[in-house]
Amino acid sequence: MDGSTAILLIGLGLAALFVVPAFLRARRRERATAEAEALARRYGLHEPLSLHPVVSAEACIGTGSCTAVCPEGDVLGIRNGQAIPVSPARCIGHGLCERACPVEAIELVFGSATRGVDLPRIRENFETNVPGLYIVGELGGMGLIRNAFTQGRQCIDGIARAPRAPRDMLDVVIVGCGPAGLAASLNCMEHGLRFVTVEREDIGGTVRYFPRKKIVMTAPVAVPLYGKLSFRELPKEQLIGVWEDIVRKTGLEVRTQESVTAVDREPAGSFLVTTARTTYRARHVVLAIGRRGVPRKLGVPGEDLPKVIYSLLEPEAYRGDRVLVVGGGDSAVEAALALSEEPDTRVRMSYRREAFSRIKPRNHDRITAAIEDRRLEMLWKSEVTEIAPTAVAVRTADGDVQRFANDTVAIFAGGELPTKFLAACGVQIDTKFGEP
Repeated sequence: MDGSTAILLIGLGLAALFVVPAFLRARRRERATAEAEALARRYGLHEPLSLHPVVSAEACIGTGSCTAVCPEGDVLGIRNGQAIPVSPARCIGHGLCERACPVEAIELVFGSATRGVDLPRIRENFETNVPGLYIVGELGGMGLIRNAFTQGRQCIDGIARAPRAPRDMLDVVIVGCGPAGLAASLNCMEHGLRFVTVEREDIGGTVRYFPRKKIVMTAPVAVPLYGKLSFRELPKEQLIGVWEDIVRKTGLEVRTQESVTAVDREPAGSFLVTTARTTYRARHVVLAIGRRGVPRKLGVPGEDLPKVIYSLLEPEAYRGDRVLVVGGGDSAVEAALALSEEPDTRVRMSYRREAFSRIKPRNHDRITAAIEDRRLEMLWKSEVTEIAPTAVAVRTADGDVQRFANDTVAIFAGGELPTKFLAACGVQIDTKFGEP
């Protein structure tokens, strides 16, 4: 064997050792992407709902690092050697893909080319178009708990660098005590600011209205004055217990069951915050009230009856009831499943469409199994027309109106952005459209 032949054989051996495995890995990634795309279309997850990644085809070099770090799985995939969005509706704004990309080819955006998202106008320091009025957390578009904690802390860091308020007013009024409001409040304590935190319900905000056992936290969080929460996964009940422990150990005072009715900017630039109990004057106001605003109602007769609910805290409280769950999103599905597990509880679901869309695959599989096992009854292409004290009327797919004996109606039709409240505060709302 001459030298050139030996070199050729060595080269072929190295190719077999390195190139072939790389080719096979690439083929596996391509197949996985195709399967994920098909699954996303099946469950209606191929169109973004809010924050989601957009990949620059010109900049992407196909390292796959973005797909590897996403904790939600299959938001991004690889096709023809480049990253592409596969299930953008599953994105909840971790931003790990954006940070992992070595060539900065990924950007998180709101909305799509055809579907806009209404968001209040805020600057990088979370200040709105109204000087001194800030928005943090879910209301600003960030629904992830870790992001909300970070925003609450960063917002107060900026406020703390401004001159302190005169003695006759507060430095800050914080409205809301979900994760963003809690972080903002604790950071106010750390900076020695004079502040008040008001919450219309109880500590935890919107998270309290998630169905029981729902996992709501997927990454560690640094909490001012308390330390690091290193849980990778945490059930809702445990997270609320941690928040209550934080409030107790730090001595934070939260004025719960106090609703804010108005935020008025005074001529001198300060604010007059009016609540159902009193008024506060402050140099700065931080809104951490979430996007849920008020539950969206059906607008049908009888909806004001006490048996109508818009959230499910304790499914066992409805044990033995005849319950109609209205809606077809994840919250409605999870509530119906929780209720169906209670002994002697008869559960029906009313959904205006003919199939579930945009729900998590796991929820889709669970609700499908529950329907097949007759643990709940599904009323497709239906709508509630009237709610009575012991019954409910539903127009079904054939156009007939049926009356069912009923004890509880649970409505999960989403929440309305608190647009009127924000407009009264002077905050401008923009409709954001993402890249095609």
